[in-house]
Amino acid sequence: MIDKFTVFLPHLLLAIAIWRLLKRDDLDDDPSLPKRRAPFRQSRVHDAAAGPDRGNA
Repeated sequence: MIDKFTVFLPHLLLAIAIWRLLKRDDLDDDPSLPKRRAPFRQSRVHDAAAGPDRGNA
């Protein structure tokens, strides 16, 4: 009985800790990365609209 308890308790505590970490709002917010002003798709559409000879000067 004690052997099952000593295996079950740490796994339960780890599962609770992981569950709480996944529910955090700032999980996908990395403060070390610069903030983008325009979304990726808008900047790609803008580059395509500039034309194929945009870089030839």
